[in-house]
Amino acid sequence: MPRAHHASDFEATNGYQPLVVALLSPLAFALVFACWTLFAVLGMELKRSLGFDNIDFALLLATPMLTGALTSLPLARLSQQIGGHRVMLGCLLFICPFLWWISVAERYIEFLLAGAGLGFGAGSLAAGLVYVAAWGPRGRIGLALGLYGAGMLGAGLSYLLLPLASQAYGWRLAPKLYLLPVLLVALLLWLFAEDDTSEDGDPIFDVKDDTGRYVRRRRWQCLLESLLPPASWHVWRLAIYYSFFYGAFVALALWLPSYLAAQYQLSLQQASFWALLFILAGGLGQILGGLLADWRDFRALRWWVSAWVLICLFLLSYPPFSIQIEGVHGTVAFHFSTPLWAFDALLVLMGLAMGLGKGSLMHLIYRDHGDDMARVGGLALTLGGLFAGVLPLVFVLGNEWVGIRSAGFMFLYGALVLCMLVMLWDYNRTAS
Repeated sequence: MPRAHHASDFEATNGYQPLVVALLSPLAFALVFACWTLFAVLGMELKRSLGFDNIDFALLLATPMLTGALTSLPLARLSQQIGGHRVMLGCLLFICPFLWWISVAERYIEFLLAGAGLGFGAGSLAAGLVYVAAWGPRGRIGLALGLYGAGMLGAGLSYLLLPLASQAYGWRLAPKLYLLPVLLVALLLWLFAEDDTSEDGDPIFDVKDDTGRYVRRRRWQCLLESLLPPASWHVWRLAIYYSFFYGAFVALALWLPSYLAAQYQLSLQQASFWALLFILAGGLGQILGGLLADWRDFRALRWWVSAWVLICLFLLSYPPFSIQIEGVHGTVAFHFSTPLWAFDALLVLMGLAMGLGKGSLMHLIYRDHGDDMARVGGLALTLGGLFAGVLPLVFVLGNEWVGIRSAGFMFLYGALVLCMLVMLWDYNRTAS
């Protein structure tokens, strides 16, 4: 069975490096994710101030996800070469000018380009995953990865902070609020995080020959080959399973504030508060999923988690509707509309299950492919980012073309059914 590098495999010059990993890596993840939710929380303000329509807004939400998906795998591989903390540091510094640009942008194309720049923060997520996998404790790697994945709680920071800042000082101040925390975490990474690459380096790139030109050509060839996704179906199926939970959670985190505000006529602050409960449940589920995976294989848990999410999506898909029945004594009218508290309770249950799925699956990826975590984990983040980038457009198009605001949940329901059919096919194929 493949084995990943562990903290004990490296000669750290200090004894607190695992603590640095456990604290700074999730914090960097949280800040990147908080930056991605800028447009989600400020969407209503942007549409009102700058005249964006719903399709423009959906594309704005999707752009960081799509950029992040394209950069996840290359930057994960780069982190294996030069060290995960160096890539995280570079990505954090790279997104700072784009945060400032959002605060002064005037045209829609400027917001799109700035959002694309924020997408490069996904390199910090991929590099952090490699970094935690390299330094994580052998017996509690699931918990370590779960704590790292719980960095999605950074969306809660945006939900709490941005509506208050926007109401008090205007929405243009909101992006600037993240500059100081991002720079501070980058400074802490520079001061305390250590090189997590082994002395032997990556065998893929360890090419030696007497001819210098051949060596350079061979290294470039190996670099391009290493960026290609693995050919193994076992790797792809794990990445596909993870991409649903990761992509659906990220897309809902971006979409829920505007959805709740429109569906229940809430203010920006109220909608953000109700959406926060979904994020908190997902973060808690991520930690629990990683912890449980240290004790039990996700293969026994995946059906329960998937069925749990499927039931929640089925109930969330129901739009308000009215029925008229011709009764004995006349017409009987019936109207159904899910109250806000019940809708949010379903979201919390679903967020908890999605977190369990993500935490357990990431441990399974580490267990089976720990020696190639950069490529396999990068592939999972790439597929999840692509799925998350497509979903905001699907949500809005469902609202505009179908005319039903909950069409996004219907699409997620269908996607999960398809994913479960793939799981069933794969189970029957391996059992036979």
